[in-house]
Amino acid sequence: MDTPPTLTITALPGIPLIEMGDSLPTVILAALARADLTLQPGDVLMVTSKIVSKAEGRLFDLNMVEPTYEAKRLAEETRKDPRVVELVLRESTAVSRHAPGVLVTQHRLGFVSANSGIDQSNVDGSDNHVLLLPLDPDASAQAIRAALRAATGVEIGVVISDSHGRPFRLGNVGVAIGVAGLPALIDARGRPDLFGRTLQATVQGFADMIASAGCLLTGEGAEGRPVVLLRGLAFPAEAGRASELNRPPEQDLYR
Repeated sequence: MDTPPTLTITALPGIPLIEMGDSLPTVILAALARADLTLQPGDVLMVTSKIVSKAEGRLFDLNMVEPTYEAKRLAEETRKDPRVVELVLRESTAVSRHAPGVLVTQHRLGFVSANSGIDQSNVDGSDNHVLLLPLDPDASAQAIRAALRAATGVEIGVVISDSHGRPFRLGNVGVAIGVAGLPALIDARGRPDLFGRTLQATVQGFADMIASAGCLLTGEGAEGRPVVLLRGLAFPAEAGRASELNRPPEQDLYR
C-alpha cells in the first residue's frame, strides 16, 4: 500500500519587525533555529512581500509625494488620497477600473491588482507612510534562496507572496509575485486522469497555490507570522518566474 503524501506547513516563530537593510536570510535562519528546524532539500519557504519590501526600503513618506494633475483628478473620482493615487500610477502601466473607493491597475510587474499593491497596513503605525511592492520580487526570491543555500548547502524553493482580491469572487487570496527554485506553473496536459483520459487543459498555478496555503498561517492582521515553511511538496526540478503566472493579453477575454 502506498504511503499517502503529507504536507506540513509551519509558520516560523519570533520574526521581528523588519527594517530597511535587515538581512532576511539571517532572520529566517534564526527563526528556524528557534523552532528547532533545519532546512531539507525540497523545502519551500513562503515569505510575505511586506517584509521583503521593508528590508529593501520600499517605504514612502506621503508628505514627500507631489501628486500630478492626473492623480488629483483620479483621486477625486475614487475618493482616495491624491498622494497615494500618485504612487499607484507610478507603479502601474494602466488603470483597469476605477470607482468611488476602488482603483484597480495593471501593475508594472504585469498582474492586475487594487492600488498597485500599495499598502498601509502593518507598515509602521504612521498614517503618512505606505509600502510599495519589491522592485523585482523574482530577484528578491532568488537572493534569499542563494543566501540560504550558501549558509546551509540545501537547495530549497522560495515564494514571495502578496494578497490579491479577485474580480468575480469575494475575499483575498495569496498569490506569488516572486519565485525561485521551483516552477511557477505545472503543466499536467498529456497526463492521464483516473480513467485514462488524457488531460487537455490542466495547468496548475503551482506558486500561487503555495502562496495561498502559506497565507492560511500568515494572516493579514496582527498575526506577525510573515515566513512559512512548507515541507512535503513534490515538484519538477525546474525554475520558474512569477511573470509566467500572468495571462497574456491575447488570451484575456475580460480586460
